[in-house]
Amino acid sequence: MNLFINNINKENFAEFGQLISTKDIKSENINSDTSKSFYDLANIEILGENNQCRINIFKAKKRKFPLEINMLENHPFSSQTFIPLQNTTFIVVVAPISKVPNLKLLQAFKVPSEEGVNFNPKVWHFPLIAIEDSSFLTIDKKDSKNNLEIYNFQNNDIVLLNYE
Repeated sequence: MNLFINNINKENFAEFGQLISTKDIKSENINSDTSKSFYDLANIEILGENNQCRINIFKAKKRKFPLEINMLENHPFSSQTFIPLQNTTFIVVVAPISKVPNLKLLQAFKVPSEEGVNFNPKVWHFPLIAIEDSSFLTIDKKDSKNNLEIYNFQNNDIVLLNYE
């Protein structure tokens, strides 16, 4: 099965989390009008015991396309945020929350430069798909023990075609 990439927007990604963007968001001038602040862009969730979050930097390598999608993961006790630190686009592959992912509902989205995503807890997703070597700020649960579930596909040929 070929998986085609859709352009992301707040509406078509809402089932999976939040698109982090300043587009169409009211800002507030702060610091003697030297900065614009855009508040509450994502719902960071930390569940269970030890509800501290951590901020990380992932140095991602450029992926080669077509890309085989052969597994998904989720984080049952936290949301997970990805914000690029350069002017770059990236791809996310997601499936709705369920005990095991429904591969018929798998979707791929292109996230434009200067935007990020925040996956809701338990949303199935493929690991970060960078289209160039780049770094990402990530936010998730500090106590990551037991906060990762992996589903490896069996006998499914799912290919993500070129991102362009």
